[in-house]
Amino acid sequence: MSSVPPAVAGAQTPRGFRLDIQGIRGFALILVLAAHAEVPGFEGGFVALDLFFVLSGFLITGLILSEVEKTGRLSLRDFYARRARRLLPLAAAVLGVIAIVSAIMFATQRAQNVSDDVIAAALYFSNWHFIAQDLDYFAFKSATVSPVEHYWSLSVEEQFYLVWPLLVLGVTALTARLGLSHRRTLLAVLIVIGAASLAHSIQFSAENPRAAYLSTLTRVWQIVAGAILVIVLPAGLRLSKRVSTSLVAGGLAVLVATTVTYSSGGAYPGWKAIFPILATLAIIVGGTAVMSSAPTRLLSLPPFQYLGRISYSWYLWHWPALVFVAAEFGPLSWPQSVGVTLLAWVPSHITHHLIEERFRRSRSLAVRPRWALALGGGCTVTAVALALLILVVKPGLPLAPVEAVAGARAGVSAPIQTKATALRPAPQNANDDKGRLFDDGCLTMGKKRKSKSCVYGNPKSKTTVVMLGDSHALQYFPAMLRLAKKHDWRLVGLARASCLVGDVNYQPTCNAWRENTLRRIEKKEKPDLIVTTNSIDKRFRVIVGGTKLSRTASEPHLESGYSRTYRRLLRTGARLAVIRDQSPTPFDPAECVLKNQKKLDRCAFKPNRNAKLSFDYKAARNTSERIKIIDPLRVLCRGTGSKKRCPAVIGNALVYRDSEHLSATYARTLDDWLYKRLPKV
Repeated sequence: MSSVPPAVAGAQTPRGFRLDIQGIRGFALILVLAAHAEVPGFEGGFVALDLFFVLSGFLITGLILSEVEKTGRLSLRDFYARRARRLLPLAAAVLGVIAIVSAIMFATQRAQNVSDDVIAAALYFSNWHFIAQDLDYFAFKSATVSPVEHYWSLSVEEQFYLVWPLLVLGVTALTARLGLSHRRTLLAVLIVIGAASLAHSIQFSAENPRAAYLSTLTRVWQIVAGAILVIVLPAGLRLSKRVSTSLVAGGLAVLVATTVTYSSGGAYPGWKAIFPILATLAIIVGGTAVMSSAPTRLLSLPPFQYLGRISYSWYLWHWPALVFVAAEFGPLSWPQSVGVTLLAWVPSHITHHLIEERFRRSRSLAVRPRWALALGGGCTVTAVALALLILVVKPGLPLAPVEAVAGARAGVSAPIQTKATALRPAPQNANDDKGRLFDDGCLTMGKKRKSKSCVYGNPKSKTTVVMLGDSHALQYFPAMLRLAKKHDWRLVGLARASCLVGDVNYQPTCNAWRENTLRRIEKKEKPDLIVTTNSIDKRFRVIVGGTKLSRTASEPHLESGYSRTYRRLLRTGARLAVIRDQSPTPFDPAECVLKNQKKLDRCAFKPNRNAKLSFDYKAARNTSERIKIIDPLRVLCRGTGSKKRCPAVIGNALVYRDSEHLSATYARTLDDWLYKRLPKV
């Protein structure tokens, strides 16, 4: 789900300590913990993130302006020292524990990935790090999910803390020279920044939801909203109790409503984030005006106050607890996730008192800001050092020689391989074994709405074969490339990450890419054979009548949309083959292999492809008899019925590079098997 940075500037404002703001923090913690535990009805708990960004803008801007207006200056050293001693010791301690546990628990490939993630988190650029990886943050049940993913929002916070005082000081210095009101000028600057960020957020969330969700630039307007409120809110504002009650109760109601009705994986933050932002502003205004209204008293109750105090610590600990327990025992049900989250309270409570509060309240650090800054630097260096240690202590498997790798050529009748002394790809480097099309940048990503020209084999051949789909289609490209060279084909790769080729309303960028690609096939490529594959992942939820449907409700729309696309492809005169999506692994296959080198049968899993959500197969079966359906489970798995198992290693080839993609090495050995099943051209 979402990640939340609970450690905003405390509940201290220029008007004094705000019990209601501390309570809001506790309320938001409940939302995000429940969302991460997948408690029914809390899927939209990621709106808590918006709440915290508003609070950050409101509290930090208020404190900065108060200091500037009282003293005529702002000590950047003191400001950064306060942030360092409040945030960095606990954040670094949790990162250190994550690094150590990952080194013990995870095999080389995943441990190395976590090492990179820890370093990015320690240096507070993890949101950009995850954007570069094209992270699907909401796929948190993936077998390779990182225990550090929740730090991305802390990175946004730290980036804000770094830039914000400089912005305020710059505006203050400029207005002093020009004889202007610094508050009015700052307000104008913030309105421009906020409007630009909101516009970008709306556009980019529709174009690239994964990156938009993590981007600092799509979140700036949320922070700005809180900052603007500080400037425009009259210091002596006193609303009636009725108005105050309406604002706070209404704001809480909107937050609850968005939690219940919003779903993960859509275009967010975008315009939908406006509602929780306005709700948070209403709660702040209502609490500022009258502190005796019933909703404000509710937020001031001891349970909410305690949750607010411990929110930073509990937030930092709960996510790695969920990831590590799931890695050891398998996917968790939501009651089990709730249990793990509650158990995470133990280290949260302990470190809140021993680390967070001790450094935050330290008088020696308060009067010696240089010490606090040195402490922050030391914490960062320690976390990075522990992350680098993973790279030193984790051994790997040797790389098997090419001639020793049979892969799919070992035959479906071969028994499940139980031992390995060398494999290809080496498990510790499995994720790099993607194939030439990936290496050449032919998987369309980001804002791009057209695929680049990726033509292989014989460019002048009279026989054109098109590979069409998402990354699950490109995983077969190594085999198709062998066939293209052997049979003198012109081979074209057309694929976009996490997009659908079916005629459905999914995401604007994906929709545009699909139409551009289909027109290219019709007017330019004019292929003899089209081979298509698509993931049937649960994230594919279509929009009908302006509403994003659940994955189950999307299924009939996906099936009919794919039928329309298949008919359109058949009208080109090409022969059409649909390779069904394979079953994802319930664990990280490379990690399992490294842990079980002498008992590889432990890494053979039962396929769990959901027949009810197999729109690719159902559409192909029901559209035309001219469509050739190819099921990869027949070569990937052994046995039948309840005894069917899919090995992680076949013929000394590591079958999977991650939990849902074949390795290029293994895919390359599928050439003969695939050729026998493709329509002849």
